[in-house]
Amino acid sequence: MFANNENNLQTVGTREDRGKAIAEKQGQIIRINDHSYKVKSQSSDTLYDVASTEIGWKCSCPDHKNRGVQCKHIFGVVFSFGIRKEVEKVRIEPIVSVSSCVYCHSTNVIKYGVRHNKYGDVQLFHCNDCSRHYTLNLGFEKMKASPKAVTMAMQLYFSGESLRNVADSMKLLGVKVSHVAVYNWIQKYTELMKQYVDKLKPNVGSTWRADEVFVKFSGNMKYLFAVMDDETRYWIAQEVANTKDKHDAKNLFHEAKVIAGKRPNTMITDGLPAYHDAFNKEFYTNKKPQSKHINAIKLDGDMNNNKMERINGEIRDREKVMRGLKEKNTPILPGYQIFHNFMRPHEALKGKTPAEACGIEVVGENKWITLIQNASHTERQKNNGAQ
Repeated sequence: MFANNENNLQTVGTREDRGKAIAEKQGQIIRINDHSYKVKSQSSDTLYDVASTEIGWKCSCPDHKNRGVQCKHIFGVVFSFGIRKEVEKVRIEPIVSVSSCVYCHSTNVIKYGVRHNKYGDVQLFHCNDCSRHYTLNLGFEKMKASPKAVTMAMQLYFSGESLRNVADSMKLLGVKVSHVAVYNWIQKYTELMKQYVDKLKPNVGSTWRADEVFVKFSGNMKYLFAVMDDETRYWIAQEVANTKDKHDAKNLFHEAKVIAGKRPNTMITDGLPAYHDAFNKEFYTNKKPQSKHINAIKLDGDMNNNKMERINGEIRDREKVMRGLKEKNTPILPGYQIFHNFMRPHEALKGKTPAEACGIEVVGENKWITLIQNASHTERQKNNGAQ
């Protein structure tokens, strides 16, 4: 809602709302070149410098410099000049085509009978060029349970059910499986999908957050460190540490930089020394523009870390039924990271998943199957190329 005085640009709402008001007021923004702008202050004659850099937008106003957020002046420039472009989409679609061999990509392919199993028939194919057989049960070859059953079990587990409750629920669907088998499915497909999704480049924002939460592994206290994108809630990287105060978060920040393909404009953490040291090792540079580390967050106000605490809350809720946390390299935590990024819609993102907010769209009624198919197909291609 805008103030009654049309000449007063102060608005009630978010920085984005105020930015729109700035963009709609003629003469508020001065274009210097394609990357530099000056924006008039709403309360004085001050002109703030807004610039597009390799690590995102920067503004000389106190709000951006002190809080590391995208201020109303940046939003004003973005809206005024239509700079906020549609994020380049990456579509990950189900693999249903049989027009080419999954090994050598030859189109000299014929149907080669049907394989019968307990949960249905699977079409076999034969490539006349490389003489290999394959099925379009891609990723689920030699599995006794159907792809739908396997992925439904994973969805139930990461939605909050225990392994035993998942096994009991599957029996109601006519699928007899033990809780051990469910855990084995999770382990197998989490490892497969993680190799695939870690190579995707999410179009994350320029402000990241990091935090740690304690979890129990076989009764022993350990800490899960995680990095999340502020704008899209995309969970970029994670690692498990034995201690909190003496931990070196350098590897965590390095993995996040590799996965995102860039360093952040602003890194928001608490005052843990591990973050300060890791930031200096991975993100600090004498070159302009420099990344900024904000490590004075509070429980409330603009400098809080509430977005990161929401992930911590999800993990704490899941820990109650995470009986698979027996060792640091458990598949449960990376599996939940995949669930959080690609499967779970977020209200704050208007029903999108974090991956969709980053421009990665997983197509199909069953996104688990789509991811597993593409991960398996990529793995096949890699192995075939190595031969």
